[in-house]
Amino acid sequence: MTSSTLPDTLDLGYSLCPNDTFIFHALHAGLVRGPLPVREVLEDVQTLNEWAVQGRLPMTKISYRAYFEVMEDYVALRAGGALGRGVGPLIVTRGDVQDLNGKVVASPGALTTAELLLRLVFPDVQVVRMRYDEVMPAVQRGESGGQAVAAGLIIHESRFTYQNFGLSKRLDLGAWWEQDTGLPLPLGAILVRRDLPVDLQRELNAAVRASLEYAYAHPDASRAYVREHALELSDEVMQAHIDLYVNGFSVDVGEEGEQAVRELHRRAVAVGAVRDSGLPLFVER
Repeated sequence: MTSSTLPDTLDLGYSLCPNDTFIFHALHAGLVRGPLPVREVLEDVQTLNEWAVQGRLPMTKISYRAYFEVMEDYVALRAGGALGRGVGPLIVTRGDVQDLNGKVVASPGALTTAELLLRLVFPDVQVVRMRYDEVMPAVQRGESGGQAVAAGLIIHESRFTYQNFGLSKRLDLGAWWEQDTGLPLPLGAILVRRDLPVDLQRELNAAVRASLEYAYAHPDASRAYVREHALELSDEVMQAHIDLYVNGFSVDVGEEGEQAVRELHRRAVAVGAVRDSGLPLFVER
């Protein structure tokens, strides 16, 4: 896609999770102006990760782990992402399982930041992959497709509801990351194609930031939209999800956030998960 082939409407992929619908409601609804009208494309994050590898969308939410796979084609916006402290994925078990090396863990996807962290901590773990909302039921049953499952890797709102499945927290991978690096944990980013004009990239970043700032200033405006897509979450869990995953790093990744993303990328390269790249991680200011 080049400046001469820009569409009339830009497809924007993001998840049904409350943090994404909260951030993007104003932009989707036309309550703030962007350089192009956007059309929502709602999918789970793992699907969006896979679509980014295929280059299907010009602008999309993605896991940082998946971003490292597509850096040749996409660049991250400074606004709209998910980084922070106390926001990491959890490893949960049905009973007291201590050593996970060699065990089977249910994972929400190969391209998730969660699975990268799992492999950094437990390099010999085995995984069986499924959609993120199927992980806790699989751990509760102790199997998936006839394969024994010892633990599960949970993300998103599951960190608020795993006790309802009779599960226990084995390890908070976000806490491990923070203790090991002193940095916030990068989870998800908003990407735009690198072949879009740089001025347009900057304008899209500004539009996402404006959408989030509108959501903060008018919290009731997005409530019905967030509620519509929040599946079976209670209002309390829905708000807790927003409060946890939408923060100052979502407004602008900032210097500390950039440092955290660089460190996650460095570690992914060091363990052979991705190739190194000299490309800038974020759009120009």
